[in-house]
Amino acid sequence: MRPLLVRLHRWFGLGIAAFLFLAGLTGAVIAWDHELDAALNPTFYKAATSHSTLAPLELVKRFEAANPHALVSFMPLAVEPGQTFIVRAAPRLDPRTQQPYPLDYNQVALDPATGDVQSRRMWGAPSLARLNLIPFLYQFHYTLFLPTKMGIDFSVWTMGVVGMVWLLDGFIAIVLAFPNFRSWRKSLAFRVKRGGYALTFDLHRSGGVWLWVLLTVVALTSVSMNLGSQIVRPVVSVFSTLAPDPFRSVAPGPALTPDEALQARERIIAEAAEAGRRAGIAAPPGGLFAVPSLGYLAVGYYEPGKDHGDAGLGNPWLFMSGRTGQVIAKQIPGEGTAGDIFIQAQFPLHSGRIAGLAGRIAISFTGVMIAVLSVTGVLIWLKKARARRKSAKTAKPSKQASTARTRERLTS
Repeated sequence: MRPLLVRLHRWFGLGIAAFLFLAGLTGAVIAWDHELDAALNPTFYKAATSHSTLAPLELVKRFEAANPHALVSFMPLAVEPGQTFIVRAAPRLDPRTQQPYPLDYNQVALDPATGDVQSRRMWGAPSLARLNLIPFLYQFHYTLFLPTKMGIDFSVWTMGVVGMVWLLDGFIAIVLAFPNFRSWRKSLAFRVKRGGYALTFDLHRSGGVWLWVLLTVVALTSVSMNLGSQIVRPVVSVFSTLAPDPFRSVAPGPALTPDEALQARERIIAEAAEAGRRAGIAAPPGGLFAVPSLGYLAVGYYEPGKDHGDAGLGNPWLFMSGRTGQVIAKQIPGEGTAGDIFIQAQFPLHSGRIAGLAGRIAISFTGVMIAVLSVTGVLIWLKKARARRKSAKTAKPSKQASTARTRERLTS
């Protein structure tokens, strides 16, 4: 049985090593995406003026009036002191062609005192420019910029399958790390003084053992991040009843016209605080995104600057009809069945944000170690492959000599 597990671990590991190396390093970086992005691009985040600010809706109206081909798809509902007002923008449809107007940006930083554009960028564009670097790494971590062909999103399926192979390989690795009860100390030790291959081997084996729980959590949640609706939710639903996922299964209504979308936005912003109180949400309205093509808008509830959900299971969201304002779906962290809470925990676990700052540090360190495990695994395979080839070359002359001696005895 052990020889089979060794072969599986070898080929599973080699098959996913490159993916894990890239995902590990980028994951270690994007655990601090907001902080790094703000440090690299202060003009995108720090407001140019410090006097009194305009209301969020007024800022959005001024931007849309000055940019008639753009429509704000996400906006904060409060202005963070000293910070720019950052919105997401989508192209409007050209009424003549019914095609989107070309836009070279999808994220805009506004001066909260004037509504002037301080900076803008195409978030997630494949670019190493300073302004685009962190969003590029974030997008690369989740998609590798693989294409969608024939209706198949290859980024989702590639990273999801890698996660499943990694999860299985993790269980194989922990079995191989403890061949018997007497050797458990070796599987936890690092032969630092010996260095060389011994240390490389220990970094791979013992490093994986020490971090096995975290590695398993990251592998499992990576499957959820990519194949949640295709695999994870169906599997979890076998053991626990699941509420519909509001981010994926809100029943589409008739599309809103541009005028209807603007009217719905004003009405829902005005009613958001009361809707939150009725739903038992203590946090204030923090952000709003609109999906006019499906006829609804959604409000997230959080304090200014807490849009990432810095601890726990994240922020609550209410999904409201653009025509009636009624709540048509909701996601309240901690509410629902055991299966619902398990699903809610996937992104907070994957990002480490479930445990706040300590969790992000742990995830960042784990990302670096995932890259180390990938490299050391390949190095171990290369050394053993060379040893096998050398042994085979040595064995071949010996076998030929033995055959010759046998032939001589038979003919003498």
